[in-house]
Amino acid sequence: MNTRENLESLQLRSLVKKTGEVELSLVPTAVPDPGPEEVVVRLEAAPINPSDLGLLLAAVDWKNPRVGGTAARPIVTAAAPLSAGALRALAARVDVSMPVGNEGAGTVVSAGSSPAAQALMGRTVAVLGGAMYSQFRTLSVSQCLPLPQGTTSVEGASCFVNPLTALGMIGTMHSEGHKALVHTAAASNLGQMLNRLCLKDNVPLVNIVRKQEQEALLRAAGASYVCRSDSPAFMQELTEALATTGATVAFDAIGGGPLAGQILSCMEAALNRNATSYSRYGSATHKQVYLYGMLDSSPTVLNRNFGMAWGVGGWLLTPYLQRIGAEALQGLKERVAAEIKTTFASHYSAEISLAEALRPDIIEAYGRRATGQKFLINPNKGL
Repeated sequence: MNTRENLESLQLRSLVKKTGEVELSLVPTAVPDPGPEEVVVRLEAAPINPSDLGLLLAAVDWKNPRVGGTAARPIVTAAAPLSAGALRALAARVDVSMPVGNEGAGTVVSAGSSPAAQALMGRTVAVLGGAMYSQFRTLSVSQCLPLPQGTTSVEGASCFVNPLTALGMIGTMHSEGHKALVHTAAASNLGQMLNRLCLKDNVPLVNIVRKQEQEALLRAAGASYVCRSDSPAFMQELTEALATTGATVAFDAIGGGPLAGQILSCMEAALNRNATSYSRYGSATHKQVYLYGMLDSSPTVLNRNFGMAWGVGGWLLTPYLQRIGAEALQGLKERVAAEIKTTFASHYSAEISLAEALRPDIIEAYGRRATGQKFLINPNKGL
């Protein structure tokens, strides 16, 4: 067995105190020696995904935070505490220092005694399992995805959340009997990936974006259907795209506001183009919008003009993967690894260290969740 004794790792932690204060810090953490079916990974790349931000930032205002500690180990506290209602909603994590980071990639530096663990020694692997904003992590072999030779940690850092989400959206579409899909916030890293995947798999995709430059980006990447929500003719253009593709399922990253209802309305209008008789209950074809994000935290507004055959619900990756089972999941992982430099490639606007991730200006930048701005943490940067 290859071991590194007394290894210590800095780990980014988020703490909600019972006073309502929210604190971010870097905490020294002991790295356990690997068991027979475990490895120690030196983390070299870990993306900041929207799914990480809820845990990291705790839905508090991070303008003008208080900064303490040292340059190497800063401690940052939000200027205003959480409201009493928000604190009650987070009761399960109050006074519990929470490690952050769903996924990442790095090099195996120590391996347990089993053949499976030893086979990963020195390999670059993508990893999933939480606490990835750490310099080192001890993980089960089952949490590691060996990357093809010549693949860097940066290239493999986003192997799980976005690729499996894109594949899960298409899998859900097929399993529920739909033949095309709609995606909002479609110029995001995930949206661009989904567009490439749909082109490769011949799945009709209707992309919804907010800006002209986002439309241009997707059209340059081969997207056939791109609708801008800032267009005066948005509803007509969306209805036309839905009528052409036959899309009756949508995945909405926005969550709040009128968009989910607008999509259902346009689906109904598209379906009614071919109606042969009138029904006061609307089209009999089921129309579904899944909310999988919350870029807009305001209430979801539904103007009930889309008949009775419809649904709005939540969609999360983990329950989907549990439903399809271990064998199907392994097949998805193997496809991601094989196409990590093409279909499932990710691009980042900045690479930052753990300490830089706690700089107020950088917190403000990644906290905006701006389309096209994805940050990558290198926990061992500068060391």
